[in-house]
Amino acid sequence: MARKKKQDKSLMKQKPELDNETVEALKLRDEKNRKRPEFHRQEWFRFKRLSDGRWRKPRGLHSSMRRGYGYRPKKVSIGYRGPKMARGLHPSGFKEVLVNNPSDLEGMDPKKEAARIAHGVGTRKRIAIIEKAEKLGIRVLNRGS
Repeated sequence: MARKKKQDKSLMKQKPELDNETVEALKLRDEKNRKRPEFHRQEWFRFKRLSDGRWRKPRGLHSSMRRGYGYRPKKVSIGYRGPKMARGLHPSGFKEVLVNNPSDLEGMDPKKEAARIAHGVGTRKRIAIIEKAEKLGIRVLNRGS
């Protein structure tokens, strides 16, 4: 007979308190993200050095991509932008706050904000940040386990 493990409250993922407008905006953003094409640099397929194809605005005088011809790849434009309410939010609905040390957690609102530990933070300080976040009830988005 299998035993059920007790789930520690600190390991359960906190959910943000969102109003209905924000929830709808997040859903709309997800729909738009699914429909949005991949934007590639002009002629990225021709040259190996452009293989990642990161976006650069086409600037050539005779460029058919700049002129927006239908047989060319899509250009980045404001019409593909997501809803204003959802901008800058994590997919879970939290506003991300970059944290470099444990004292950065003190002014955060655990109902609306979640911590993202900076890239350059070492293991010792990372552990201290996670422990303090658990005490304050703040969700850490990249806790590592």
